Amino acid sequence: MPTPTRPPSSPKKPSSARKPMLFGLVVVLAAGLLGFVSYRATAPDASAADAPAEATTAAPDSDVYRELADLARRDAGDKLAQGRTDAPVVLIEYADFKCGYCGKFARDTEPELIKKYVDDGTLRIEWRNFPIFGKESEAAARASWAAGQQDRFWAFHEAAYAEDAKEQGFGKDRLRDLARQAGVKDLDRFVEDTDSPAAAEAVSADQEQAYGIGATSTPSFLINGRPLAGAQPMAVFTEAIEAAAAEEANVGSAGDPAK
Repeated sequence: MPTPTRPPSSPKKPSSARKPMLFGLVVVLAAGLLGFVSYRATAPDASAADAPAEATTAAPDSDVYRELADLARRDAGDKLAQGRTDAPVVLIEYADFKCGYCGKFARDTEPELIKKYVDDGTLRIEWRNFPIFGKESEAAARASWAAGQQDRFWAFHEAAYAEDAKEQGFGKDRLRDLARQAGVKDLDRFVEDTDSPAAAEAVSADQEQAYGIGATSTPSFLINGRPLAGAQPMAVFTEAIEAAAAEEANVGSAGDPAK
């Protein structure tokens, strides 16, 4: 997947809103780890199977993973999430609606994960808008947030990631059409929300979080704090989710974090 450089003009989130532990040593380690994952996932000689296996086992410090796991909001009111707030495993996805690999994951893998793990209470999925491909990426991200304000984020997500959807672009008329397809009832409110400061702030916060932990490509994931990059096969996500669930079960039975 493409790995564009962070735009120099990207807005910076106020320091008061940042988690203290995520800026300093934790961010340095996490950025290096996610940067390595992104490199392995996009390197010409890296196979899809090899990259995530190394990424999920190369642990520089378990404290880093715990700090990254704390990025899970577990907020019942989060419009861009699905699954139980107390699920043992949280998958955070940093993605862009103009990213072809993100679309592949959304169409081929995510529905299986929902059916297999979200529906039985094992997994919670939390979306983070990570627009890195220009103005239309930003517009689509704000529109997805706006659809979420009317509880239609996931329907909008499905419409925007339909086969060949991104080739039609994400201009204003197209975004309104996608909202209509997604069942957004108040389209005038949708347009207002898309252009609102609240939408811009929400997208910027997600984007800065992704940059802050060293994400350099889309899609990038954290599974209970463990980084994974790219639209990997279902088997890779299955292994990572089940390992995380087993670790949480071990933590619960032992009373202390698994070593």
